[in-house]
Order: sequence, then structure tokens, then C-alpha cells
Amino acid sequence: MAELLEIRWHGRGGQGAKTVALLFGEAALATGKYIQAFPEYGPERMGAPVQSFNRLCDDEITRHCQVTSPKIVVVLDETLIGQVDVTEGLQEDGSIIVNTTLSPGEMKDKLGLKSQKVYTVNASKIATECIKLDKPNTPMMGALVKVSDFLKLDGVIRDTEHKLKKKFAHKPEVIGGNLDSIKRAYEEVRGE
Repeated sequence: MAELLEIRWHGRGGQGAKTVALLFGEAALATGKYIQAFPEYGPERMGAPVQSFNRLCDDEITRHCQVTSPKIVVVLDETLIGQVDVTEGLQEDGSIIVNTTLSPGEMKDKLGLKSQKVYTVNASKIATECIKLDKPNTPMMGALVKVSDFLKLDGVIRDTEHKLKKKFAHKPEVIGGNLDSIKRAYEEVRGE
């Protein structure tokens, strides 16, 4: 079986953690990959901690359970650190991407990580400038595309544009802003 990539997304209700896991999964599906994309809800309210998951593989995925040992963790909201164990189960050779103004080294110290790679990007700033809302989900997808090297940026942009045109046909600025935010985060993500 080909290598299975498991990803866990951490966010708060209303930040788009579920939506971005679906968008990333569908972009992988469009390239012929097998995918799973699913959320896990706690209290269903705005601002409550939520998790979403992806499984991606070149072969059929036969595992149907929660992701407990992710290769990559994506944190949409830095304030979750300390409230939720965002590093739980992260593989020793795994990576974590955090929406923060801190450097990768500062975040690595804050998380107490040793062997895992840490990446940071100010996705909130990018979203505010590109989308005019602090919705860090699509910028974080751009950072994930760069860090994971599982998908090509142009394919993700193409597939995301297609999906957003269906939902926001009457708001081209939303479509353009989201696509710009993906590209910017792809370029601005920093790693240690």
C-alpha cells in the first residue's frame, strides 16, 4: 500500500476547519488520490474547539476511524494551544503548522517539541488583507500545500476556484480573495 497521509485540523467553530478539510480533500480527489475528510464536533457553537481530519493516499483507504497519529497537524487558532493538546499523537517525524505571529523556533519552544518540524504563518493577517475577514482556513490550506508537498499549488487553486465559483458566483471578490490568500500563505509559511 502507498503511504497514507493523515492530517488533523484544529480550529474554533466558525473558522472553517470543516470546510478546509473538505476543500483540501476534494482537491486531492481531483488529482486521482483516494481521500477521506471528516469533522469531529464538541459543543456545536461559534468559538468552541473543533477538529477535522483528512486521510489521503494513492491507493484505496480501508481505515475508517478517527485520526490518532497524524503526520501533519494544522492549527487555525493559536489560542487553542494550552486549551487543547494540539500535539497529541503527532508522529515523531511529523509536522505542525500554526497560525501565529511567532517564529517557528518560538512556537517549537512553546509547544515543547523536540523532533517534529514546526511551521508558522500569519494566516489571520493574510485572511484579513485578502478576504476582509479573519477566516484563516484557506490561507492555512496554502501553507499545508507547501509543507506537505502532497499536492501541487496550481491544482489546488484550480479546484478551489471551481468549488468557490459554485458557492460565491455573485461575489467574485470572495473567490479572488480566497485564492490570493492560498497563494500568499504558500509563499509566506516559514519552517524550522
